[in-house]
Amino acid sequence: MQEQKIDINLSEEVAKGTYSNLTIITHSDNEFILDFVAMMPGMPKGNVTSRIIMTPQNTKRLLAALGDNIRKFEEKNGRIDERQQGVIPMMGGDGGLA
Repeated sequence: MQEQKIDINLSEEVAKGTYSNLTIITHSDNEFILDFVAMMPGMPKGNVTSRIIMTPQNTKRLLAALGDNIRKFEEKNGRIDERQQGVIPMMGGDGGLA
């Protein structure tokens, strides 16, 4: 099978990136919604800076790709400490926070 090439454009604005220190994840029967939030220290309110809507299949592929990249990162840089100060606690419900 011949490998298909994909042409992807990355605009200058998108290349700058968007900071997020909290992700709220919800889902329906057909899609996963990832809201990326910026929370400022000491402030009770955050702003959604980006919303990504994905199919369940692509969300599962993202999970696998993140797991693979975290494994590679930790092999090179050491274990990531999840007990870092300033982490916002998990909330209940059908979705989750990351």
